[in-house]
Parts: sequence; structure tokens; C-alpha cells
Amino acid sequence: MTDQTQLSRSGTTPASESTHGAGSQGENRRENRRTEPGARGRTTIADGVVAKIAGLAARSVPGVQGMGGGFTRGLGTVRERVPGAGGRSVTGGVKVEVGEVQTAVDLSIIVEYGFPIVELAGDVRTEVIAAIERMTGLEVVEVNITVTDVKLPDEEEEEQVPERRVV
Repeated sequence: MTDQTQLSRSGTTPASESTHGAGSQGENRRENRRTEPGARGRTTIADGVVAKIAGLAARSVPGVQGMGGGFTRGLGTVRERVPGAGGRSVTGGVKVEVGEVQTAVDLSIIVEYGFPIVELAGDVRTEVIAAIERMTGLEVVEVNITVTDVKLPDEEEEEQVPERRVV
């Protein structure tokens, strides 16, 4: 039996292989696949995918009443009411920049009255980073959060009252 030292395809990881041991050859092949995820192609993640993940993660945090500013929310309301317009957008209030291995996120959120804003922003940031990194493998370099409004309890009741129409 003779031992050989080989370099993986990247040329950086030495692997010891026995010329007579079929089991160790299979292990080396599996090891090479794990160390070279892009060797058989390239995966590109669109900005919209990262924006959806960020929007859904932010909305899942208790205390986040909604996303976006006045104009974005207005467009969302119109879109919800127009048949076939796509319904509610999960990317409203979310802007992302996606690179090959990193991403940055800007969020505009509406906070429910009574929640501590600084703590809530920290919770949103943590949730968004965890979701994006877990689902995409991208490193999140920053999550900037702008609180555009505080939703008061009586404002929710006003929005639920149907508009009167004169016939």
C-alpha cells in the first residue's frame, strides 16, 4: 500500500488517499463536493427574493404593524382593492442591494403604539439577518431601519369603519 497526497481542485486542501482503498476515494470525492459549492455552476439570488424574505421576516416580529411610508402604503391599499393587481405586496417598505456574497437592507416600518422602538428595531434587525442568511447564504452587512409611523389603537378602528357613499 502506498499513500499519495493530492490537492483538491481548488489546490488548497490536501487529501490523503490510499491507492488500494475504494472507501477513502469515495470519501475524498464527497469532501471535494462539500468544499467547492460553485464548482458545478453558479447560483444567483435576485433582489426581489431577498426583499421578500426581509419583508416577511420583519412583519413576523410582534409590534410591527406594517411596512412602508405614506406613499408606499397608499399604493398598497390601491393594489389590494384592484382585482388582478396582485394583492398585498410583501416588499413594500423594503429596499435591498444584493452582491455576489453580501447584501444590505433598508426597511421602513410602522410600529404599534406602546412597543419600545429601539428594542423593536433590534428584534427586527436580528430576525431579518437570521432569515436572509439562513435562506440565501448571503452575508447581511447592514439592516437600516426607519420608523415612519406609530399606529395608535384608535387609528386601527377608524380604518376598519367602512366609508359612507352617497347614492
